[in-house]
Amino acid sequence: MASIFKSFSDDDMAKTEEIVHESVPITGTIVSGTYSDNNIKNYGHGMFQSVYDYPILSSSANHIFDTTFAYSPRSPLSSSTNTQNAKKINLYNSMAQQLAGYDITGSILEFDEDGDILAGGTKIREAVFVNFSRLLYKDEIKKGTFQLQLGGNNIYTSSFGNGLMITINDTGSATNFRTNSPAGEYGILFRTTGQNAGLVYYQAGIAVLTSSLFKDYPNMQFVSQSDGAKTFDEALTGSEISSSCDAFRHRWYNSQFSNTVEINSSIYFCRINHSDFFYSSNPTYVSASKIRVKNVTADTPISYISTVGLYSADGEMIAVGKLSEILKNTPSTELIIRARLDF
Repeated sequence: MASIFKSFSDDDMAKTEEIVHESVPITGTIVSGTYSDNNIKNYGHGMFQSVYDYPILSSSANHIFDTTFAYSPRSPLSSSTNTQNAKKINLYNSMAQQLAGYDITGSILEFDEDGDILAGGTKIREAVFVNFSRLLYKDEIKKGTFQLQLGGNNIYTSSFGNGLMITINDTGSATNFRTNSPAGEYGILFRTTGQNAGLVYYQAGIAVLTSSLFKDYPNMQFVSQSDGAKTFDEALTGSEISSSCDAFRHRWYNSQFSNTVEINSSIYFCRINHSDFFYSSNPTYVSASKIRVKNVTADTPISYISTVGLYSADGEMIAVGKLSEILKNTPSTELIIRARLDF
């Protein structure tokens, strides 16, 4: 009886790596308009707010991002009398531990506007954090594609009219990014006017927006339904995080970036020589101990290949694939079936 198994040689196997990108838009209508905030989730701990792409009670709702407000214990705004002071400091320290790391004394580093930590420079001590869902950014945000537009109108609505628009990009980060973060690579965010606007951590999927982005516009106010109109500093120190997040969301006009997916593949070349696989494990292949596709013993052997199975060294099936078209196998043909496993 002919064998229905065949071992691979080293020449029959190959590994490849492919990078795929997908454009991800997040419009203000989703963030603060279409669903009348029924897609927004606040938590009992009050430390951040989650945004979904559909009302959260729906089974089809997908998490888009989380946002929160925080400041460093070294910030001049830090005060024990502030609303949620301890939580805002703890949030800053938690994010800084993950994204900035520690100095040689074991102290938590503060976020640095230009990423050159050793040279000192301007620190980001008050910030808005936007943590994008892994569902959106996949393996990482593609460098040089991040953009966020914020409206400057003094209104609590998703309609921005002809008011001020602030556009933030990671301009030049495709080739000029930083690697001195425990969370991986990150780029510098800039306004279209050239001033620093914060940092974007590509593998972590987190944008850190500096407070100067808002303070440089004296007439810009954070307006929430619960607290009314406040300046950024007033919102940061005197409002609860959820209220400040509401005001921030309603300034969100549009955001977009490209995500990155790294597809690793193992390719197996299943070589069927002219004398291979002329028997089938299918019980219908024989009838009364005779092969159905042969009328007499001297007939040319024939088989039809419809399925490929890959087995481990101990004979356990690990993958199976169906061919889109059944292949006829005869002694006058040789076939190569390419089986690809992506992970």
